[in-house]
Parts: sequence; C-alpha cells; structure tokens
Amino acid sequence: MAVNDPTLFEYTSRQLRNLCAESGFPASDNTPVEMLGELLGEAGKRRLSEGPLWPSDVADDATPVEFSVALDDTGDRAVRVLGEVIAEKPSMVANVAAARRFLNSMSERLGIPTDRFEAVQDVFLPDVPQGKFAFWYSMIFRPNASPKLKVYFNPAARGEDRAAELVAEGFRRLGMEDAYDAATEYSVSRGDLDKFTFFAVDLDDSPLSRVKLYISHFSATAEAPVQASEAVDGIDRDSINEFCDLLGGGTESFDGRPLVSSYSFVESDLKRPGNYSLYLPIRDYVADDVEARARVVSFLESRGGDAAGLDRAIRALTDRPLHEGRGLLAHVSLRLGQFGTGTTIYLSSEAYEVLPTRPGSGTDS
Repeated sequence: MAVNDPTLFEYTSRQLRNLCAESGFPASDNTPVEMLGELLGEAGKRRLSEGPLWPSDVADDATPVEFSVALDDTGDRAVRVLGEVIAEKPSMVANVAAARRFLNSMSERLGIPTDRFEAVQDVFLPDVPQGKFAFWYSMIFRPNASPKLKVYFNPAARGEDRAAELVAEGFRRLGMEDAYDAATEYSVSRGDLDKFTFFAVDLDDSPLSRVKLYISHFSATAEAPVQASEAVDGIDRDSINEFCDLLGGGTESFDGRPLVSSYSFVESDLKRPGNYSLYLPIRDYVADDVEARARVVSFLESRGGDAAGLDRAIRALTDRPLHEGRGLLAHVSLRLGQFGTGTTIYLSSEAYEVLPTRPGSGTDS
C-alpha cells in the first residue's frame, strides 16, 4: 500500500471500519468492508491520485460512495453506505450491467431477495438510461445483524417529462396502486419546483420492508415540507419547522440544493405512507464544517441527544480541522412516523476533494 496515495478502496474501507467500530460493531465483522470492496469493484483499485473513474453524482467530489449514521430515537444505530457501481470501462449502460452483477452476487451470498427489483427494473432501466445515474445501492449495517440492501432508481431515466409516469407504474407493479395519489396529494403543488428524485425499494422480506418516493422542493421555504408531511398521520409538524430553522441557520428560502421529502410505504398499509422524512443539504447553507457541526449539535440536543455520537462519526472519517472545509457534513434527515423516528447524518468521504469554505453563512447566502 502506498501510504500517501492509497486506492479508493483502501481509503474508504479504513473510514468504514472506523465508523463501524465507533458504532459498536464487533471487530471480527468484516462483512461491511467486504461488501464495500465488491461494490467499488474496479473503481476501488485506482489510486486517489488518478482521480475518479467516473463522474459519480453520489458525492460532490465524484466519490462513488457516501456514508451515513442513522440515530434512532430508541437509541439504536445503523451505519449505511450509499454507492454507485462503476464498470471497468464505465458508461451508463456498462454501469447498469455491473450493478446488476453486484446484486446477483449479494443475492447468492446473503440470500437477499430480488423479486421487487425484478418487478420494476424494466420500468426504470431503459436500454440507455437518461440523467446522472441509473440506479444506486444503499447498504445498511447494524451491529450483530444481517446487512440489508436498498435500491434507488432514477424516475427521470426516460426523461424528466416521464418521471411521474414511471413512479406511478413502479407503485402499480409493486401492488401499491393508490400510493402515487397519496404521495403526490400534498407534495407536488408547485409545478416544476417539486420534482421526483428517487424511487427506492428495500430488498428484504420483513413486514416493514419499504417502498420510498423522494421529492425535491426547489427554492422552497419550510412551508413546502410541512405541507408534504400532511400525507402522514400523527407526526409533529412543529418539529419540521424547528429542523429547518436550526439546521438552516434561519434560512427562509432554500435556494441552493433543495429540501427533499420522502414517503415510506409498507405492505401493512398499501394506501398511505407510514413515515415521512425531510432531508436538508446543510453543506449549501454554512460557511464551513464548524458551523455545520454546531447546527447539527443544536438540533440533536433539542431532541434529547448530544454531540458525542456525531463527533465519533466525524473522527472516524477524518482528522482534518473542520474550519478548513465544507461538506464533510453533507446533509441531515429527520424521520417521523409510526415506523420509527430519528435523525440521520450523512458524511462525505472526501476521497478526492474537500469543498472550499465560503464567506458568510446560511443567513447571508
């Protein structure tokens, strides 16, 4: 190993091992790192000095993975890796083929069911997909538990003008004919400013296995997600305003990267979403990661948490001073509803680049 010029896999696997160790995983559990290595494939073998093999949209610096730590209000914790499989000779078509091979391998090795993927793949995976990606994976790890896999499809894979058609058909293929109307009743009222971003499917057989729809709210105030959350019964809508205020630093209109809503549907209720989540791209509304950390800590403390878990996650990934960059803390989400509440913190690997700081803060930008 070239100490000062590691491969992408060497660099990110160290980060993942550290993150798992800080999250209570046994040292003998090599499954997360082994799955990361298989997902990265040829891209993982390149030295960082060679740059990205493909301009992945997973992260700002084209790193094809992003880490996150899900902090459940029950005290449970999960480590997750969002990733894009890159072919040895990458293209949209070649990457899809490589991603299919990864799924086949995971199905054989871990017994991950693929029936949901197979039900919708021809909807979201045309011969030549359009957009910045075709599909991504989320690998979900909990201490002393079997890993889980989620697939993110691109609703705009056949063009943005057909995104609604694909989403509706995806729900229909999965036996959720009423889900489209339930998800869009409150969330797409602003024309082109509300766009379908991801159609995601959990690949497992549990009763709470989810189908999720993500909607981006461009140039939105907190009013847009508050209205979107009306689709889910029994959640605290004041917490959405507080989330936007504390993490946005008083930002009124989120004119940078958009706020994103998501709905989770499960088989026990095919007509209504059981959970609502809101994602805030904090890196666009801070001067640096010092400011981002302070805002996240304030929000965690408002919900009875503290900074300890956040700081352990940061140390697991990097030792760089937080004032020297922006985007390590990429975005934060709030989960609300009957199937679990909590906060998820998304962290950039920064394998290829650290975003520069910028003057001012979210209140000035």
